[in-house]
Amino acid sequence: MRVITGIARGRKLSAPEGLDVRPTTDKVKEAIFSAIQFEIENAYVLDLFAGSGQMGIEALSRGAKRAVFVDSSQKSIRCINDNLLASGLARQAEVITRDSYDYIRMTGQKFDIIILDPPYHQGHIPQLLPLCAKKVQEGGSIICEYEKEAPVPDTPEGFICRKTYHYGKINVTIFQKPSPDDEEVS
Repeated sequence: MRVITGIARGRKLSAPEGLDVRPTTDKVKEAIFSAIQFEIENAYVLDLFAGSGQMGIEALSRGAKRAVFVDSSQKSIRCINDNLLASGLARQAEVITRDSYDYIRMTGQKFDIIILDPPYHQGHIPQLLPLCAKKVQEGGSIICEYEKEAPVPDTPEGFICRKTYHYGKINVTIFQKPSPDDEEVS
């Protein structure tokens, strides 16, 4: 696992040992960041269920201004902190040990990009997506990564479904909250 491009390009990242974390493959990560490449510069990013932190780190490497990493596992938090140090991006990051549901309900922050990649086969996305939708800036996106067998998540109110991508056993759906400027152009 590595940072694909940007200021930390090529830096190796580690993942916590065990079956609790399922790191996004480089192929899927590259596809996701290609789809949102014009949204990353100076973005405020939330990486929920951060695991190794690789998705938020990739965003920072590509020009995001700040990233918040949330995970409830101490093992994951240690790994995220190690990966931030290894990539040289720790100053632009906030790492929070907390349940993702509690965090998204309680935070007053708004984000430009939310990365939602919870454990598979547990039904988290349908429950979390409406909560995440309340925390996205106009023009922002929510990226949902989930198992192939799961249905495409319902589009949150006030959002559009940009696209669903299929990669082997993984689906990725990107939702976007249009900005008022987008609506005037339509």
